[in-house]
Amino acid sequence: MRPIGVDVMGGDRAPGEIVAGCLRAKRELGIDVLLVGRPEALEGLDTGGLEVAAASEVIDMSEDPAMAVRTKKDSSLVRLAEAVRDGRASAMVSAGNTGATMASALLRTKRIRGVLRPAIVTPIPVPGAATPTALLDAGANVECSAEMLVQFAHMGSAYFTARYGVAEPRVGLLSIGEEPGKGGPLRKEAHALLSDEPGLRFLGNVEGRDVMSDVVDVCVTDGFTGNVTLKALEGGMRTLSTAILGILLGTEEARAASEPLLPAFAGLAAELDPESHGGAMLLGTDGLCIISHGSSSATAIVNAIRTARDMVEADLVGAIRRAIRPERPGEA
Repeated sequence: MRPIGVDVMGGDRAPGEIVAGCLRAKRELGIDVLLVGRPEALEGLDTGGLEVAAASEVIDMSEDPAMAVRTKKDSSLVRLAEAVRDGRASAMVSAGNTGATMASALLRTKRIRGVLRPAIVTPIPVPGAATPTALLDAGANVECSAEMLVQFAHMGSAYFTARYGVAEPRVGLLSIGEEPGKGGPLRKEAHALLSDEPGLRFLGNVEGRDVMSDVVDVCVTDGFTGNVTLKALEGGMRTLSTAILGILLGTEEARAASEPLLPAFAGLAAELDPESHGGAMLLGTDGLCIISHGSSSATAIVNAIRTARDMVEADLVGAIRRAIRPERPGEA
């Protein structure tokens, strides 16, 4: 396999923590990694002999994504996407500017034929379940058509099968009620299309409370609602975790009483930790792209690289291509 390309300039903790994650992926998992970034920024860091693809520019978190990608042609993100396009890397991973990561992947590797718009899929942990819920779109497309939501369902199903081995993932449409008539015109139209769409195991509408439950495998929505849902869940889990720890460790008596429970809470915290899930993924581009959180640690980067390796081996891009444009009689 060609190496996994990593933007070592992207993220709040770049380049040190990003490079550390790349080294761990090489040493612990045997995955070859291509570092993309400014060589002078890597001086003094242990790169472990990993290949470095030079890029003289960096796209900051605050920059306009589309403009930055078009003007900073020698940025680490653009060079990373070009490495995937040109076959130098088999996938791209970045914890940098999310919009610029998407724009770089889209402008350089292009969309898969037939894809209306790429979408971000994010695994949402479901405590006690064997697999998470795949939520998409999680922020790539603020406004969507019903036809786009149908494509998201196909892409999300292909992703879930490739990543988690579920042959016929259960698909739900995120709305304000379970009944088919609930929601605005977009949801009603999408529900009608999804109900008649071949090749999907569509269960109907689901509500926000179902996202972290074992009700569906793939939860489909527009990017605005998906991103709000994702951030609300992250904030709620963070607030609840802080409150529980405050109670358990607030007094000597509470600490003594909670000591037998702390290992179980630690296991739950690890299960809910977004860094353990390999990051979000942009589906629909003709090249594998993983978007890591801006505050990613070395552990998050290791898991993102592992996920990238697994999805390359599973030929996720090919699976999405087949899901969007099924082979017709007589076609090769």
